[in-house]
Amino acid sequence: MTSPRPLADRYRLGEQLGHGGAAQVYRAADLRCRRRPVAVKIFRPGDTRAVKGGCRQEARMLRRLRHPGLVTLYEANPAQERPFLVLQLIDGGTLRRRIEDDVPLSPHEAAHLGEPLAHALSHVHRAGIAHCDIKPGNILLDATGRPHLVDFGVARVLADGAPVATDRVPGTAAYLAPEQVRGEEVTTRTDVYALGLTLLESLTGCREYAGGPLEAALARLHRPPTVPDRIPEELADLLIAMTSATPGRRPPARQCAQRLSAFNRRTPAAAPCTG
Repeated sequence: MTSPRPLADRYRLGEQLGHGGAAQVYRAADLRCRRRPVAVKIFRPGDTRAVKGGCRQEARMLRRLRHPGLVTLYEANPAQERPFLVLQLIDGGTLRRRIEDDVPLSPHEAAHLGEPLAHALSHVHRAGIAHCDIKPGNILLDATGRPHLVDFGVARVLADGAPVATDRVPGTAAYLAPEQVRGEEVTTRTDVYALGLTLLESLTGCREYAGGPLEAALARLHRPPTVPDRIPEELADLLIAMTSATPGRRPPARQCAQRLSAFNRRTPAAAPCTG
C-alpha cells in the first residue's frame, strides 16, 4: 500500500510488512525527521472505542519498556480515524520466515537466539506485563541476526506480578499454555511456556501442536511436547522445564536466560540467525 498523502501529514507509507487480526504494519518514511525509516502499525476499522482503546493500551505498555530486544515506540496517535503507532523499524524477516525458508536451527543457534529473547522477556515481566502472544511470527531478526520481540497487542498488565483473569483467551492456539486452554489466569510463566515451544520449533522446523486452532489448543492437555533425543541434555532439560504443564514448575524468564547463557559459554559460537 502506498499513500498519495502522508499519514498525519508526516509519514509516507511504503510496502506492507505484516498484518494481523487487529492491524497492518507498513514501512514508512518520517518526513519531519530526515526521512527516517520507521514502521507504522495502523489499526483496522472496527468498534471505534475498542480500536482506540487498544491503540492506547499498547502504547502505554510500550512506553514502559526500553530494551535492545524490543522495539522503541516513537509516537502513538489513537485519536485518528485510523489509530496508529509509529515504531522502530527492524529491517529483517521474522523467525517464522527463517524456519520456513531454511533448515532447522542447530542447538547452538537456538540457544544463542533464546538467550537475548529470554532477557527481553524478563524485562517485560519486571515491568509487570505478560506478552501473551510469543511465537515465531512475533520475533523479528535484524541484519545481525539479533532477535526482537514485537506486537504487544494482546499483552496484559499484571497487578504487582499477580495472575490476571481474562474473559477471552489471548494469543495464538498453537502456542497457548495449558492454563490458557483451561481458561485459567495468565501469568509471566505463560510467556515462558510459549517461548519454550518457539525455541523447540526452531530446532525441529515444525510446530509441536499442529492442526486447526481447537485441535492444536487441546493437544497440549493430552501430551507434553516431544524434545528430540539429538538435543544436548542441558538444553533439553531446560525446554522440558519451560514447557511443563504446571506453571509453577517453569523457570522464570530471567533464570531461562541464565541457563541459556551458561549453555552458550560451554558450546561453540553460533552463526547469526539471519532472516
